[in-house]
Amino acid sequence: MLGTACLCSATGASVSQVVMGAIQVYIVDDTGWDYGTLSLAVTAGTWCSGVLSPLAGAWADRYGPRVLTPLGLLAVGCALLALSAVNTATLWPFFVAYVVARTLSNPLLIGIVPRTATVNFFRRRRGVTLAINGMARPVGGAINIQIISLIAATHSWRASYGYVGLFMLVLTVPVFLIMRRTPEEIGMLPDGDRPAPGSEPATRSADGRRAGRRGQAGAQEFSWTAREAMKTRAYWCIAGTAVLAIIASAGLGYILVPFLVSESGPGLTNPQAVGVGSLGAVLALTTLIWGFMADKFGPRPCMVATISGAVLSGLFLAMGVHSVWTAYLFAVLWGFFSNTVGTLEHMLLAQYFGRGSFGAILGSLGPLQTGALGFAPVFGSYLLEFTHSYTAVFIVLMAMYAGAGMLILLAKAPRLPPRAMEGQADPSVAPATV
Repeated sequence: MLGTACLCSATGASVSQVVMGAIQVYIVDDTGWDYGTLSLAVTAGTWCSGVLSPLAGAWADRYGPRVLTPLGLLAVGCALLALSAVNTATLWPFFVAYVVARTLSNPLLIGIVPRTATVNFFRRRRGVTLAINGMARPVGGAINIQIISLIAATHSWRASYGYVGLFMLVLTVPVFLIMRRTPEEIGMLPDGDRPAPGSEPATRSADGRRAGRRGQAGAQEFSWTAREAMKTRAYWCIAGTAVLAIIASAGLGYILVPFLVSESGPGLTNPQAVGVGSLGAVLALTTLIWGFMADKFGPRPCMVATISGAVLSGLFLAMGVHSVWTAYLFAVLWGFFSNTVGTLEHMLLAQYFGRGSFGAILGSLGPLQTGALGFAPVFGSYLLEFTHSYTAVFIVLMAMYAGAGMLILLAKAPRLPPRAMEGQADPSVAPATV
């Protein structure tokens, strides 16, 4: 299940922003379109995926990855085949096909659905497995950049999208055969546990909102509904953390290369500056380390540590980056601390609210997250224009990151809702301590 979810996430990354950033030069050279038009397609697809996220989250809880992931592969694969057939006469077929592909790939292949599957199938090792799943997108994006760019250089950008689309269609069948909604459907419990002798794994109640399990490890967990979760302070603190961290991180990333090559910065060459940004992205692999740490110490202390490290790294960028080697040192620090904040948020949501409605809870954050992602470059650019100082911009962004850390300190485990008391008479649905 985890391997299949990661493969689908890596494949879905073929329409991510980073891949489009690498292949857009081939599209512009061939069609004569401008880069601004292509960026509009990327932004529109990103925001549309945020609008779809709450619905995709509810679908993930109700139908599971066995239905949604093959449908996502089928739809995105057809959209990529449509991209491979566009001509240079009109722009709108490319725009529509790309927006559809990006809108569906984010929630169905990369984000909500595979992470909901991971939460459903793991509990004790949930931190590590969510970290592995979280690494699939950046690693898949890096692989896709190499493959798609190579095909685009030797054949054409249309051929590259066509081959990826065909691969997605072929992948649909094995994914349907492998994926399941919950481990109980195959007579197991989370983490591969077997039901205790003489008992059967408890399944979800008729409303699909509560799941209790008792296996070899005696694992028990209470699942909140999305409505119940949204009434807690912890949910809104986590949501606020996500928004502030995304704006700070994406805003810094948007103006990083211009700063590194500017006279007020270290004055790097363009290749050196791009190398610094790429190194920070590659260090997303360190998410696995934080996954192990989250399983041992809990996701909330790890989030405080990563946000604190990111703030110090950003301040180092503002005050101490004056040469090539200090720029690369910043990239190492920033990549190690900042890349895993989003994954730790998902771990904390799963720890606090359980797995029964995890998809709906995670999906409800989608509009906020994508809105922040789209707002970040504009905010960073206008702040730079207003202050005329990269240092001032970095300090403001790190202050926002520090605010995200304060919200996490306030995001203590919520008290279980009154409905939890109703299930205590039945030991199979006893609430877990969090």
